[in-house]
Amino acid sequence: MDRPIRVLVGKPGLDGHDRGAKVIARALRDAGMEVIYTGLRLTPDQIVQAAIQEDVDVVALSILSGAHNHLLPKVVELLKVENIYDETLVICGGVIPEEDIPFLKEKGVAEVFTPGTPTGVTIDFIKQNLKRA
Repeated sequence: MDRPIRVLVGKPGLDGHDRGAKVIARALRDAGMEVIYTGLRLTPDQIVQAAIQEDVDVVALSILSGAHNHLLPKVVELLKVENIYDETLVICGGVIPEEDIPFLKEKGVAEVFTPGTPTGVTIDFIKQNLKRA
């Protein structure tokens, strides 16, 4: 039997609000995924190191601080340096202006979920876009 989808939910930067991250973590768990929640205020490097240690399939980043155009590409860049980007789905959610979404996708974020997105949409996206065989 296949192992469950493993998702790291991370909060990069100085953002201190984690309600959304906890809501999505519970929804993913309820959908049968294994969720590793890293907690608040991590650096991109700490998030990537946790992703490696936990052998995750998905890195789901929650960001509300406005630093998304800096922090999220940095996570993708470090995943590439560690040679795990090609097998790791990177998604994010939070307060991200519509005009910034194309930039984030260009930088390697597979999808951006803005406030009000039903958790089922995120769950379906993960299941349909996993990079592992």
